[in-house]
Amino acid sequence: MLGTVKRISVQGHDCCKSVVTGGNTMGALEDEAVDAPQIYSEIEELNGYKKSRNSSESSDDDSLDDIEYILRDPQLIRKEKFKLMKNLLLICLAFMCNFTAFGGASTLQSSLNSDQGLGTASLAIIYGALIVSAMFTPTIIIKHLGCRWTICAAIIGYVTYPLANFYPHWGTLVPSSIIVGFSAAPLWSAKCAYLTTAAKRYARLTKETTDTVVNRFFGIFFLFFQFNNIIGQLISSFVLSSADSSKLIFPNCYNETYIESYCGARDCQDDLEEARAMFNVSCDVSSSSGSEVEDWTLYTLMGIYAAVGFTGSAIVAIFVDNISIRQNETRGFFDLLIATFKHMKDRRQILLIVITMYSGFEQAFLTGDFTRSFVTCPLAVNWVGFVLICYGACDSACSFLFGRVEKYTGRLPLFTMAFLINLALIIVFQLWIPYPDAQTLFFLLPAFWGIADAVWQTQLNALYGVLFVTNQEASFANYRLWESLGFVIAFAYQSFICVSAKLWVLLGVLLVGISLYYYVEFTERKKKNSVDRDSDSEKDYEINEAYLDSRKSMSKAHSTKM
Repeated sequence: MLGTVKRISVQGHDCCKSVVTGGNTMGALEDEAVDAPQIYSEIEELNGYKKSRNSSESSDDDSLDDIEYILRDPQLIRKEKFKLMKNLLLICLAFMCNFTAFGGASTLQSSLNSDQGLGTASLAIIYGALIVSAMFTPTIIIKHLGCRWTICAAIIGYVTYPLANFYPHWGTLVPSSIIVGFSAAPLWSAKCAYLTTAAKRYARLTKETTDTVVNRFFGIFFLFFQFNNIIGQLISSFVLSSADSSKLIFPNCYNETYIESYCGARDCQDDLEEARAMFNVSCDVSSSSGSEVEDWTLYTLMGIYAAVGFTGSAIVAIFVDNISIRQNETRGFFDLLIATFKHMKDRRQILLIVITMYSGFEQAFLTGDFTRSFVTCPLAVNWVGFVLICYGACDSACSFLFGRVEKYTGRLPLFTMAFLINLALIIVFQLWIPYPDAQTLFFLLPAFWGIADAVWQTQLNALYGVLFVTNQEASFANYRLWESLGFVIAFAYQSFICVSAKLWVLLGVLLVGISLYYYVEFTERKKKNSVDRDSDSEKDYEINEAYLDSRKSMSKAHSTKM
């Protein structure tokens, strides 16, 4: 027992009171007269403190009301764990199908629909609509539909995008982009709320920390989710190459002047077809630009994507179970509508805005700029898929790996690793001239970008789930809002400035974002250490209380004998 031991007199009897001061287990004996009511009022104050802490913790756990009953029966525990894992894997599969369709179509937009910036403009509209959607819709839609049906309906909204690409025009892509944008925020908020709630339940069943299980669940999710890059790009690569098998051979002839002037960081959004025609003199430069894809090839590709997307929606509708986020929703319509805005009062959310926006910037750079300037420009559009497969494979594997490694390393080393990788790659992209004979770099560089993206996706989502566990829908809506703002800004200037300038913007956002994240992380660690010290003090007070009860019983027994 820590502290100084004081000799006091209670109701005429000698007993001891231990006061926690830290230090040795042995304390000095001091005489002090203290009335009994004073001692027991301190104990009551302690009990009140404990109750307030317990009530604040239990307010987060409306979705865990039945866990105590389940914990009494080992068979029920096994069934519940199986059910939670089944639903997790089914949601992972549904998202993989959905984003195989949407991701496959979206990564080709800067190459397929480059006329008047139609492709990247449609992507900017998607994330602009997502911002508006994230401000108002997620909390209220999830309340009325539940997580399961919100996910199901939102996936159907996503399928309109590959369908619109059957006839890519402003009149088709713009409406479908708006539908996708308004579907995205509820989709991601419902998914994050479902996974976080399921992780809390699983943690109670396995007696692990919520932080550990949340990271593991998000790691498993992004393992499957990032497979969409592999599957989607395989589909696009083979479909686009099916008409001419020679396109599967890596180019061994190129015009250096053309690549040095128009590709890589030197790409200033000039018309690549005109540039190829201008420099296509001494070498037969590939002219496989996006606009030359035949109609039947485009219909085949987008038809496959649409079918895969509908499959994802059916999986959720038929096989996934409902889950309750909170038992008693007392907030009114207006409160639910502005929940996303009210969440911004949390200082931690404000500090995480920039790093969350960076997540959008870095993904937009890969899908909008890297695919055009570093792949389509020096090689051909059919190589976009093959190159991004390496990105998707590393992203997928590392998402699963980091979800488990975080238990031993914590978030901070992983964020630092991602920061250093992106910092190094931004410098490389500024300097690298993508000559086709440097075959390894076309696959190696996006692979490393995928490793960093795995950290941003898994750890940022998990960070939001852990920091804002009492307000999941609004917090994840904020996550999508600010990430989407990064997408919107990146896609909005995509057709107007050179890639070199975009890389400098990317670097600036990265440096500011990681600095503010470090501040949040260290602040939370300091707060956690303070809570741990309070918990230790609470335990010592409990020992003191037990000691007083023991001495009181001994005193009564002594009085009876007298």
